[in-house]
Amino acid sequence: MKMAHLITNCSFSTSAVQTFSSSPNYCRSVGQLQNSKCSNLSLKSCSRRQKKPYVTCASAAVQGQTQTPLTGSQQAYEHSSSKPKKVMVIGGDGYCGWATALHLSNKGYEVAIVDNLVRRLFDHQLGLDSLTPITSIQNRIRRWKSLTGKTIQLFIGDICDFEFLSEAFKSFEPDAAVHFGEQRSAPYSMIDRSRAVYTQHNNVIGTLNVLFAMKEYSEECHLVKLGTMGEYGTPNIDIEEGFITITHNGRTDTLPYPKQASSFYHLSKVHDSHNIAFTCKAWGIRATDLNQGVVYGVRTDETAMHEELSNRFDYDGVFGTALNRFCVQAAVGHPLTVYGKGGQTRGYLDIRDTVQCVELAIANPAKPGEFRVFNQFTEQFSVNELAKLVTAAGAKLGLEVQTKSVPNPRVEAEEHYYNAKHTKLIELGLVPHLLSDSLLDSLLNFAIQYKDRVDTAQIMPSVSWKKMGAKPRTVSV
Repeated sequence: MKMAHLITNCSFSTSAVQTFSSSPNYCRSVGQLQNSKCSNLSLKSCSRRQKKPYVTCASAAVQGQTQTPLTGSQQAYEHSSSKPKKVMVIGGDGYCGWATALHLSNKGYEVAIVDNLVRRLFDHQLGLDSLTPITSIQNRIRRWKSLTGKTIQLFIGDICDFEFLSEAFKSFEPDAAVHFGEQRSAPYSMIDRSRAVYTQHNNVIGTLNVLFAMKEYSEECHLVKLGTMGEYGTPNIDIEEGFITITHNGRTDTLPYPKQASSFYHLSKVHDSHNIAFTCKAWGIRATDLNQGVVYGVRTDETAMHEELSNRFDYDGVFGTALNRFCVQAAVGHPLTVYGKGGQTRGYLDIRDTVQCVELAIANPAKPGEFRVFNQFTEQFSVNELAKLVTAAGAKLGLEVQTKSVPNPRVEAEEHYYNAKHTKLIELGLVPHLLSDSLLDSLLNFAIQYKDRVDTAQIMPSVSWKKMGAKPRTVSV
């Protein structure tokens, strides 16, 4: 199966949607996926682009940026104008992107989502599904409008197609672009050669296109890019926020913190960071790189307003994150799957803090030419510590939770030093939701509520770092 960039060939009736017709060479499967009638989905490569007509709507001029720290509802507006700031959320149909788009809209920002909906296609390809039933992006946006009166614009297409992305930027004219629009799973990038190539192409070329679009059409736009703490690896020294001051042979300099990526996905993020830093220096781009830890949770104030606003909740071995996976495993009576020795330590944060961090970064933008790096997490846990917390929380609900060590499918240190700094977002006003007994109880009850939707065949890891090869393969059962 060839993996290549996507753009949908479809149009929708809702007035908020920007409709883009595409070359016949592009696949139609993502559009078909919205009707849940597609059974034989594939990604088709495209070697040529044809000029495409675009249907767009008028938008307001770009507002100026401010360097004054802001809080609350002030964040959505400029001091010099009553018009709301315009934020483009790239990848707004995904786990973090959807929650962020709703949060920003609720705070008074004018929001547009840009997405090719490929994350939904991955589920169909691999035989996976969200624990929570999620409706189409069109229905999500319609429901949000009916509940709040707020409109979210929708641009369906692939940011690897620069013509599409250019028209989206020219139409919406964002003050800030929040970039979630990447293949975000390390295991997915390690399935086989085609997924590794897709991940690097989609992530690196997509981000390059965003940078060029900003330079050409939105010079004052502030890029808020979702990076990952995984760029740093697990060094035997403290992890700083993006930069480290070192003295070598009597000379001192402040340099980018060394990167030790552990998958083709993490490597794509490293490439992104280098490209963004370079364009800040060369073109005067303003950018904030949010090196995010492992996200847990599913509900925010906005996604909890209606079942059609529900966020996705991944529990499988490809896209599921550790704490979310453990809660589902406990709910269905499956032993918690600790990889190897379980000493792997990472930074973690609640999804409610993800949206809060993004909002703070937008409200307090980088200066022209500035490349900022914030480490975006609130607490550190080892895998063993998470397993113990879930076991104790499960016992309070009458669950007999067991833990078992399984062979580690990854190539990583299983016992190591880990101490990462994360003060910059706190200084901007982040009030973290720390992992508590009540939150664990809520997550477990949520998993129990939907346990009939769990496919236990998807719980165990099926992707091996060492066994991946060039031959295309499926991880579905």
